[in-house]
This record gives sequence, structure tokens and C-alpha cells, in this order.
Amino acid sequence: MSEPIRDKNGRILFTKEMKKTHTILVPMMLPIHFGMIKNVLLHEGYHVELLQNQGPDVVQTGLKYVHNDTCYPALLVIGQLINALDSGKYDLDHTALIITQTGGGCRASNYIHLLRKALVKAGYENVPVISLNLSGLERNSGFHITIPMIRKMVAGAVYGDLLMLLSNQTRPYEVVAGETDTLVWQWVDRLSAQLNQGKGYNMKALTQNLDAIAADFSQIMLNRVPKVKVGVVGEIYVKYSALGNNHLEEFLQSQDCEVMVPGLLGFVLFKTDNRLEDHKLYGTGFWKSKVCGILMNYLTKMENALRQAVLKYPQFVCPTPYAHMKTLVKDMIGYGNKMGEGWLLTAEMMELLEQGYKNIVCTQPFGCLPNHICGKGMINQIKLHDPQANIVPIDYDPSATKVNQENRIKLMLAVAREELAAQQEQANPSAQVTESQRETVSVG
Repeated sequence: MSEPIRDKNGRILFTKEMKKTHTILVPMMLPIHFGMIKNVLLHEGYHVELLQNQGPDVVQTGLKYVHNDTCYPALLVIGQLINALDSGKYDLDHTALIITQTGGGCRASNYIHLLRKALVKAGYENVPVISLNLSGLERNSGFHITIPMIRKMVAGAVYGDLLMLLSNQTRPYEVVAGETDTLVWQWVDRLSAQLNQGKGYNMKALTQNLDAIAADFSQIMLNRVPKVKVGVVGEIYVKYSALGNNHLEEFLQSQDCEVMVPGLLGFVLFKTDNRLEDHKLYGTGFWKSKVCGILMNYLTKMENALRQAVLKYPQFVCPTPYAHMKTLVKDMIGYGNKMGEGWLLTAEMMELLEQGYKNIVCTQPFGCLPNHICGKGMINQIKLHDPQANIVPIDYDPSATKVNQENRIKLMLAVAREELAAQQEQANPSAQVTESQRETVSVG
């Protein structure tokens, strides 16, 4: 292989030629969302693979090449990428890695530099790393983000949010086991095909698809028995990634719970809105605020389309509008608090409480100070607002064992089950609910 092309700082560039020859490895976070985004990139001519490697080997690889004081998500992402290179599955002369850069105050913007340093230590210094960013932090001649790509990716995120929302509300109650997941992946294939044909991402097509998705999920036969409802919040990677949270959603489902996880669109709206708040608070970024105002309107229309699709079926819990969620924390935390998940993390807990999800797991990754402040640090304030809030912060770091994490969650669930039993007794004090009284219903 010829010597790779580098910029003046020694960074290996991902060239136009590499687009044809290299496989790009992508760390996994949201399987449904990333599955559609991967298909968008494949259609654009990039050879992309979503990484599925998990387990203690990934953590140990991260610890080997990243300082153990680094935040846990960085350790996991870098560990997953290098563990994949170690696997022998890939031609290292024709493999590239990709990682996001936000450009904000979160240390996530520096993960890419930690990754390159780790690659040198691991002997993979010639493997190029692509920065996925919208801030012009790094550019590569072989990787370009176009406006149509952005629109398709945003549409994929909205579709992913709806599929995640509805599947979490049907899977615990489905009469035919596996029907929910089958429908999810049927829709992922269908939507990916549309996006690859240049369809499915304008507002008219998006609305039609969202309506059709909701209609399909409303036809799943359900057995609506009372279950403990649990919300999951936290730092974005650990909240969503099964690798990051030790398969938290699967564990909660195994404990006979219904799980609610706030969607990705709220985070995108939050990051866009931050630019508007910067201008209001500090008078900076006038033109950037104008552009973000246009984007905010576009994203809000997508949010409204998703909500209208869900509202047609009252058996489903509908996401709270971002604008309303923002008001929930108006007197609790300042809107200038925007590092990491910022005030959004507090707002997501307030939203879950308002929707009836009184039991919340707040995932706390090691090294994420904003997450601890806006998550664990706000629990007492939240409980003053809603004394029924049953919130447990769970630390995720290399030294935290899965058994201890699950035991702490089980204690929270024990309280939740007592409360559920009390509610059922209050609703029907004369008799307990029997199996014959539980009706199997079609929520269509």
C-alpha cells in the first residue's frame, strides 16, 4: 500500500480514492436509527459497517489505550473501534473509522484526537479517521455531507424515534411474541428503500409514512395487563447504547416493565435551540442564530408530524412538544446550562413524570460532570415538584459491575411494584384483578 496522504498536522486524509476502496467502521448507539442512516451512506457510495462487537473485551481494549480518567463513553467507543481492528475481520489497508465531533463544550469533540493517539499506540497509525461534524472542524476530500444527506438522516432519526416509541409501548404487551420487532425491521427496510430512491424525506412523504407506521402498530394484538413503567434518561451514549448501559432496556423488559426512552429528535432540537439561546443571553452569533432559527422551524414541523401520527391512537403515549418540555424546567435550571445534555436532561425527567412514568433510571457515565449536575444533582429539586418521583441514578464505568447496577435498579422496582399494587387496590378494592378479567384487545 502507498503511503497515506496527510495534512500539515500529520492527520491522515480520507481521499476520494478511499471512498471506493475502504470500509468505514461505525460505533453502534441506536440500532434502529443507525440502521437507516447506514443505508443512506451506503446509497451515497460509502462502504459502511455498523459494529456489533460488545462485552468485557471492548471495555478492556478501551482501558488499554485510553486513560482511565477519560469519560466512559469515549473509552467504550474507542475500545469498540480498536477491538474491531484487532479482530482480524478487516483489511487494515482498506479500513477507515468514523466518529462524531460536535464542536461544543463537551469533551466528545476531542474523542477523535484520543482515538488517533490510541491508534498509534495499537499499531494502526495508518488507519484514517473521519470526523462527522457540521461545524467545519475537519474536512476530507473523500467524505462530504450534502444537504440531501442531512435531510435523509434527519428523516431517519424521526422514523427511528417513532419506531422506538411505539415498539416500547407494544412489545411488553404483545400477544404474539416477536410481532413488534418483526414490524420494526420491516419498516426499517421499507423506509431505507424509500430514502435510497430519493423519496420519503420531504414533509408530505414523511407525514404519510409516520401515519402508516402508527396505523400498523395500532393493529398489534395486545394484552394490557398492569406493568411497572420505567423511563430511561442520561448522557446520550449511555442512555441509548446497550454496550454503554449493560443492556439496560433488555434487563428492564426481563423484569416485566414497560420502558420509555426519550427520542433523539429532542436532543437535535436542544442542540439547535442552544444557538438561539446563545444569541439571547450573550448577543453572539447573529447570523448563526438566523440559520438555526430556520432549522428549528424545520425540525419542529417534523416533531409535529410525528406527534400528530401518535395522537390519532389514544392508547399510545405521545411525546411532549419540545417547546412545552422547555417550560417544565423554567424555574428549576437555566437555559444557558447546555454542556452535554444540559437542562434537557432535567426536562426529560420532568416530561416522563408528567406522562405517568414515575420510575426513572438516570444513567450516569463516569467523567461526565454536566450529566451528574443536571441529572443526579437535580433529583431533590424534581422530587420537591413531584414527591411520587422514584428516581435512581446508576453509575456506569469500567469498575462498576452489572450485578451491582441491576441490584440497585431492583430496589427501585420493588418500590415501584408496591406503588402499582396500591394503585390497583385503590382502583378495585373489592377484588384483585384475575386472569379472566384481563381482556386481550386489539388497539386498532
